[in-house]
Amino acid sequence: MIKTEDQKQTELNEFITAAKQKPRSDSHLIAVMHKAQELYGYLPLVVIDDIAVRMEVPRARVWGVATFYHYFNLKPQGKYTISVCLGTACYVKGASDVLKAIKDKLGIEMGETTEDGLFSLAPARCLGACGLAPVVMIGDKIHGELTPKKVTQLIDQYRKKAVQ
Repeated sequence: MIKTEDQKQTELNEFITAAKQKPRSDSHLIAVMHKAQELYGYLPLVVIDDIAVRMEVPRARVWGVATFYHYFNLKPQGKYTISVCLGTACYVKGASDVLKAIKDKLGIEMGETTEDGLFSLAPARCLGACGLAPVVMIGDKIHGELTPKKVTQLIDQYRKKAVQ
């Protein structure tokens, strides 16, 4: 079910109210930010401002947390996030070639989203599938033993799946 902006705001407000009733409510800032990102898909500036006001913390603190932790997104993300493993095993087995193929195929750089809103590209330090190197994770699914050709075919499969 897709929530309206009002429903998202109401749910976030209720979450913040519950967090503020707990001891050391300011320590729940990250949980509130996770909830906001779950609802909106990213952290819009207006939501960051609202969190700061409602949590009674400086906007700079919320912004600092949002920019420090790589989990938080400050821009809308694609339907599919492609996380490219750049750990040692993947890198040695050709992750840089796989990454180049993805960038060329999608026309985006790390941290960007395709114009059609389907794909976002993100780095990953290690995805824990070294035996399948090089790997990418699309959504929550690991794809391994990739080559530039295989990864472009994989992207085509996800693109086809998105229009069905």
